[in-house]
Amino acid sequence: MSEKKRLDLEYSQLDSDRMRLNVGPQHPSTHGVLRLEVEIDGEIVTEVIPHLGYLHRSFEKHCEKMTYPQIIPYIDRMDYISAMNNEWPYVMALEKMLDIKVPEKVEYIRVIVAELNRIANHQIAVATFGLDAGAFTPFLFFFRDREYIIWILEKLSGARLLYNYFRVGGLAGDTYPSFKEECLNVIEKVRKTNAEVMDLLIYNRIFIQRTANVGILTPEVAVNYACSGPVLRGSGLRYDLRKDEPYSIYDRFDFEVPVGKGEVGFVGDCWDRNIVRMQEMEQSCRIIEQALAQMPETGDVKANVPKRIKPPKGEVYMRTENPKGDLGFYIVSNGTDKPERLKARGTSFVNLSVIPEISKGYMFADLILILGSIDIVLGEVDR
Repeated sequence: MSEKKRLDLEYSQLDSDRMRLNVGPQHPSTHGVLRLEVEIDGEIVTEVIPHLGYLHRSFEKHCEKMTYPQIIPYIDRMDYISAMNNEWPYVMALEKMLDIKVPEKVEYIRVIVAELNRIANHQIAVATFGLDAGAFTPFLFFFRDREYIIWILEKLSGARLLYNYFRVGGLAGDTYPSFKEECLNVIEKVRKTNAEVMDLLIYNRIFIQRTANVGILTPEVAVNYACSGPVLRGSGLRYDLRKDEPYSIYDRFDFEVPVGKGEVGFVGDCWDRNIVRMQEMEQSCRIIEQALAQMPETGDVKANVPKRIKPPKGEVYMRTENPKGDLGFYIVSNGTDKPERLKARGTSFVNLSVIPEISKGYMFADLILILGSIDIVLGEVDR
C-alpha cells in the first residue's frame, strides 16, 4: 500500500475530534531534521510516528570505499556534539584486531578528552532542553562554559567540533604545556555553573511542574527498547559500560553512576533524565581530576603501527559509553586496507525508537519536552 493510500485510509477512520499534525522536519523543537507524524485528540497525543531519512548520508556504505584512517573524520560527523567519544570505539576495534597495545599516556589523554566532551555534550543537552521548556538563561550559562572546553579540544586537535584526534594506536599529537592547568580551571567553572543551574532551572518550581511525571519511561520498556546512557539510567537502572564492562583504564578511577530516583515525580520522567545528566557532569569532573593526577608526564602518544592499516581477515565489535549511551562499531575485514563491511550501533537512533511508547496520553506541548529529554543528534540517526 502506498503512503498516500495508507494516510487516506487512516484519515477516513479517525474520529472527528482527532487530527494529524506534522512536526518538522524543519523545526527547532525537533532538534534536527526529524519529522514527527502526530495524531492528537484535542490536546492529547494518541500516536507518534517518527519519520527519518532527511539527513541520510550513507556513512556505512562510504566506509567500504575508504581506508581505515580515512574513516575517522566521517565518524566525527555522526554525533558531532561528541566527536571525541565517537572515534574511541572505532580505533579500539582496530587496535583489538591488530593486537596493538596503546601507550599508557595515550589512555589517560583519551579518558580526559572523552570526559571533557561528555561534559560539553550534557551542557548542550540540558541547555537546549531548558529552551524547550522556555528557560533561556541556562542556555547562555552553559554555552559560555562549554566554550572553555572547546578551546582545550581545539588546542589539542586543531578543530573546534570535528576533531579527528584519535588514531589507531594513539593520538594525533601530545598535550600542550598548560593542558593540566586549563582542565582544572574548566572543572572549577563547570561545578560553579552547575550549582547555579541546579537552583535556576532543575529545582525551579515551574520547571518541575513542566517535566515531572512527563514522558515516563519504565525500566521494563527501557530495556525492551535497548535504551542506554542517561535515557536508561534516568529510569533507575544503574548500567554504564565504564563500570559494567570497563574498557581502557576506567577501572582505575573512583566514580559513581547516577540514576533517576523519582525525586520530584515518577522514576524515568523528563526531570530524571535531566538530573542524571547534571550529576554525570560532576562524575566526569572527578574522573578528569584523577586522570590528570595519575597521567605520566612523559611518554609516547603513538604506538608502533604499520604505515598501512591492514587488519587480518575477521570481524570485531567494540563499544563504549558515549555521552548519549552505548555506541558500538562492527567491522568485517577482508585483509585489505578497506573494510568489507562497517556497521555502527547509533545510540541516538536506538533511544529515539522509544518516543512513540512514552509520548501517548500526554499533552501535545509535552511531546516537545519528551523528545528533548532523549537528547538525539540526527547525524547519528541518519548516518
